[in-house]
Amino acid sequence: MDLSLFYFADDSTGTPAAGADGRYQLLLEGARFADRNGFRAVWTPERHFHPFGGLYPNPAVTGAALAAVTDRLAIRAGSVVAPLHHPARIAEEWSVVDNLSGGRVGISFASGWHPVDFALGQTAYDDRKQVMLQRVDEVRRLWRGESLDVTDGTGRPTRVRVFPPPVRPELPVWVTSAGEPDTFRAAARARAGVLTHLLHQSLDELTEKITEYRETAHRTHPGWNGHVVLMLHTYLAESRDEARRTVRGPLRDYLRSSLHLVTRSITEADPDFDLDSLDEEDIDFLLTRSFDTYFDHRGLFGTVDRAARTVEDARAAGVDEIACLIDFGIDTKTVLDGLRLLGELRTRITPA
Repeated sequence: MDLSLFYFADDSTGTPAAGADGRYQLLLEGARFADRNGFRAVWTPERHFHPFGGLYPNPAVTGAALAAVTDRLAIRAGSVVAPLHHPARIAEEWSVVDNLSGGRVGISFASGWHPVDFALGQTAYDDRKQVMLQRVDEVRRLWRGESLDVTDGTGRPTRVRVFPPPVRPELPVWVTSAGEPDTFRAAARARAGVLTHLLHQSLDELTEKITEYRETAHRTHPGWNGHVVLMLHTYLAESRDEARRTVRGPLRDYLRSSLHLVTRSITEADPDFDLDSLDEEDIDFLLTRSFDTYFDHRGLFGTVDRAARTVEDARAAGVDEIACLIDFGIDTKTVLDGLRLLGELRTRITPA
């Protein structure tokens, strides 16, 4: 089991931290720690037009910054919203990062989840899932040095290739899934890994989807087992009570800022559920329940011993890598100080 760091901060409108790193202090210092301590990768997302995740409008830009401050760490997009971009643009940007990092990049592709984001692209929102899989194939072909058929500014057909050529001959690819079984199957058929989370699914449900993912992978690509990455909110402390005290306020605020995401599973089960009709007391009750669920069952929280058991549960489910989401509102110094315990966990779960 590999451990990585994952970033999706909800602090893009606050006052920047003092120093050269500013708002990106946790990203850069966390990456330096991960690079020194044997972590597998750092993942940064793509997010537009909203303070929730607003520090990360372009993962290729943050990836280039990470390439400059690390030596061994894999630098990954978690995720590129593929329908918003021309495939040549994706391949160009990430080829630059691949060159800057000496061949350490990987991309998880997403179909997109907010209609307003599609102001950036020409793809219709309803077509996003089909277009995403098409982009995966196109970017891969460009990455290998193949040409792509396009139409130039005068309307004439032409062919383009990507420069600079990447260092890595084959691009590591994942598909981001909120838990839809069809996405797991599509990723397996495309010979892509899966990046997922537990926001809308339990670990037992995820286990069933991973089993189906691997069965599909074995049928379509004999001998290939795929790769599953699970994103978990993460904070470790010397005691469970200390971790709970530290996490409770920031995680509740984080959940409040993404409440429409948190309640997605409720609205799917009950289409008449209207979040906007809830009063503050109802919202507080919902946040309390959500916090308890995340802390006890859907995160990497508590002590190193407790986290090690969570890792073993994920391993038994078929997970290959845990991406630890560390920036959900806890102050930067506390998070950075707590990385020491996360390093202890990585040493414990990873054989020398």
